[in-house]
Amino acid sequence: MPSTESVAAQERAELADLLAAEGPDQPTLCGDWTTRDLAAHVVLRERRPVAALGIALPPLAGHTRHVQDDIAASTPWPELVEHVRRPSPLLLGPSDEWVNTTEMFVHLEDVRRAQEGWQPRPTDARREATMWRVLRQRGRWFFRRAGVGVRLELPDGREQVARDGTPYVTVRGPATEILLFAHGRAAHARVELLGDPAAISALRGGH
Repeated sequence: MPSTESVAAQERAELADLLAAEGPDQPTLCGDWTTRDLAAHVVLRERRPVAALGIALPPLAGHTRHVQDDIAASTPWPELVEHVRRPSPLLLGPSDEWVNTTEMFVHLEDVRRAQEGWQPRPTDARREATMWRVLRQRGRWFFRRAGVGVRLELPDGREQVARDGTPYVTVRGPATEILLFAHGRAAHARVELLGDPAAISALRGGH
């Protein structure tokens, strides 16, 4: 039977399982963050919303980093993983799905794809449909600074304009891979970029 869990809940469970398996000191795709740093980020974002304001507001970024470092240093690893595994009590009703579907997916792949010999997970139709819906809803926001026109194309030919303009670049691939590209994981996203080479360079450099 199909799972009744939301995609956010499934991705959260897989992320917690992977963190537990990999341990606190493994690399991630988030710059110099280790798995401990990434877990602390997830916990801060969900459970310390005031301190998390610096994620979006640069003047507060220093305070956010300080609180995140404190969470990472002061929380035993098994407890930190359990905080990732269990949604914050601040998330009421469907809010976990609203705010965490892409967050959990992207950070799960941040851990997976930083490890040697990684391979894409088997295709999941519900996950793909969910991420395509996210791209249709938020694609213009993701690519707002692209500098060129951007069209998104799935393997089955469905398309979505993410940024108007010419020249334009087509980003082709599964929705999950396009979403990772849109979130700045271009080096690890398995997508095909089609268009004028200069436009492709501009997209890679400006996004």
